[in-house]
Amino acid sequence: MSSAGPAAAAATPSAAKLNPAVAPGGNFDLSRWELQLPTGSPGSPTTIPSSGLVGSNGFQDSYFSTDKTDGSMSFWDPENGVTTPNSHYARSELREMNPNGSAAAWSVPGTHTLSATVKSTQIPNHVCVGQIHLGQNSGSTKPLLELFYYANGDVKMGIEQTPAGGNEILYKVGNVPVGTQFTYVIALTGGNTIRLTLNGKQTTWPLASAFKSYTMYFKAGDYDQSTGSSSTVGAKVQFYALSIQHA
Repeated sequence: MSSAGPAAAAATPSAAKLNPAVAPGGNFDLSRWELQLPTGSPGSPTTIPSSGLVGSNGFQDSYFSTDKTDGSMSFWDPENGVTTPNSHYARSELREMNPNGSAAAWSVPGTHTLSATVKSTQIPNHVCVGQIHLGQNSGSTKPLLELFYYANGDVKMGIEQTPAGGNEILYKVGNVPVGTQFTYVIALTGGNTIRLTLNGKQTTWPLASAFKSYTMYFKAGDYDQSTGSSSTVGAKVQFYALSIQHA
């Protein structure tokens, strides 16, 4: 693990002027994302394909919508929401897709970047706002890494040590008061380096060799890390900028 000072300005996304009167797809390019909601049947959450998200009249509901005051893309996730078979936690979260609508699964070599400007106003304990996840046909159901935001403002990067999971190490990378916007850039570069830029401060970690043969994809949104029976307790996360780049 190594840290550096502020990175070049180009590495930090800036939020464009957002229109509160349109669906999230009117402010954000959602053509490369699928939405998973905390609704549906047990083990089978509702998903909305890219085609249903794009444009000013795209999908929105009480869990995924445009904030009427600032135009941000707002995610809400109650603790008692529907979960996937491999998680105890519900989510309102975007999953990276290919242009043809199939599930994205890119190989490690190259430079892969997820950039966002985000804030959270409700966090029961902590919430994941960005991930690199192992491909769905890779033989693993685990993430490579998760960016967590805590109720005390701490921001931590959780990095799995093996594709089998169960050995995630948390690294504190900063503190941002709850309700304050911050920027993050998560990158996998050169086939061997994990990089996080948080509000201009860069931290890097080596990629464990066990992951190098796996395919991966990005996730971003509101993956609350608490569980319970309440439909009113949960996490709220708002995005002001979101983009993916592969090179």
